[in-house]
Amino acid sequence: MDESQIISVALDPYAIGAFIGYLILIIGIGIYASRFSSQGISEYFIGGRKINRFVVALSAVVSGRSAWLLLGVTGMAYAQGPSAIWAVVGYIIVEIFLFIYYARRLRNFTGKRNCITIPDFFAERFGDHDGRLRITIVTIFLVFMIGYISAQFVAGGKAFASGFGMEMNTGIMVTALIVVVYTIIGGFLAVSLTDMIQAIFMILALVILPIIAIADYGGLGALLEQLAIMDIMFVDPFAISVGAAIGFVGIGLGSPGNPHILARYMSIDDSKQLRFAAVIGTIWNVLMAWGAVFIGLAGRAYFPEAGLLPGGDTENLFPMLAQLHLHPILFGIVLASIFAAIMSTADSQLLVAASSVVRDIYEKIYRKGEVVPQKKLVLYSRIVVFSLVVVALLFGFIAEELVFWLVLFAWAGLGASIGPTSILALYWGGTTRAGVFAGLITGTLVTIGWYYTEGLSEIMYELIPGFIAAFIATWLVSLFTKPAPETKKAFEDMFD
Repeated sequence: MDESQIISVALDPYAIGAFIGYLILIIGIGIYASRFSSQGISEYFIGGRKINRFVVALSAVVSGRSAWLLLGVTGMAYAQGPSAIWAVVGYIIVEIFLFIYYARRLRNFTGKRNCITIPDFFAERFGDHDGRLRITIVTIFLVFMIGYISAQFVAGGKAFASGFGMEMNTGIMVTALIVVVYTIIGGFLAVSLTDMIQAIFMILALVILPIIAIADYGGLGALLEQLAIMDIMFVDPFAISVGAAIGFVGIGLGSPGNPHILARYMSIDDSKQLRFAAVIGTIWNVLMAWGAVFIGLAGRAYFPEAGLLPGGDTENLFPMLAQLHLHPILFGIVLASIFAAIMSTADSQLLVAASSVVRDIYEKIYRKGEVVPQKKLVLYSRIVVFSLVVVALLFGFIAEELVFWLVLFAWAGLGASIGPTSILALYWGGTTRAGVFAGLITGTLVTIGWYYTEGLSEIMYELIPGFIAAFIATWLVSLFTKPAPETKKAFEDMFD
């Protein structure tokens, strides 16, 4: 199929109609949720802690996957074969632990102390009276999240370019516009409800497409036989070095440090329902992961050389394979699933970043001790969301790295700084404020230094040394510093 044929498929009115129908649906959800979300910043940022277990399960899962799964993992499986599955094993295992154990303590504490944000949690847990801990965490959020959000917009631009023949920068702009509209209008409730819808779109695309593509090729046996002829690594999940496998599995260490995932745990209406959420979330994680890997394997058989893909970019594989094998209506749904992955992460991160600015900087530090009207805070939150989109757009236009690696860097930075400190804060009563400072700074600096030091990233994914260093730093400094008097009572608030 040549490029003109591909674009004609993409511009089919059925494909366009299916995609537009999806957009109308999520914007409609934003409008529906707007009245509730306008009541106050608790409603706007964490849904007033009234989100049910099924919505939390799906929202937590898809907000953590982003375009990295649909574009990045499929591209990795195309390039490296089934060994790409190790890139998803880690986060699936870690998120089971988070749902069952970590999330319950976090929800208990934040509910009792009326914490709306992750900096809120740390400030209450460690008596951050001067606000320095809040400012440190917010700074880390903004440094890494701007790049993370930009990566989602870039992924949207790629999807529009390969799917509808749109110019790349125009696609980035359209993606940002769609995200900002329903996020500003509907807040967390809209984001969570759309995440649930988007999770369904994603699972349909990731299950249906590989089944049809493999069947059209003559079945799984024929596909694996052809892949083995091309290179044995395309059928061997263990065709990877031990160091690379550890690095891939270590991706899961980022989950407890990414606040857009943690916000879901804080929003559930009853912490006892988190075990049910764990079951649903894990099933969704496993199905989506295997679907992404099989799309990559099927793509290698259909496009033996990366040069056959638009721009020679493996991140264009998913929409290309869909165009080849699906009816235009289903193709429109597949394209919608890509945007579902993008939006489910971008909107969540925008809310987290905005909440950090409005709640943690403006309300808790700049207007400390004053009563600020809730509707005013919501208005400021919407303004900040819009401003962050503008900044992320500017960054996205100049971003040159692949979406997969740009996301992994931001994922690592947040995971290495917030992850170890939050785990110790929840599970060790001896953790001190000074220890948390040490962990936050160490995790951030080691991640950045490791990433930018030539040769180190090839040895190991920067999240792993960053996470370990931050954990050790938090523990050691806590051993030699005295906890604030109120931290013992704060630790007890973790429990039912």
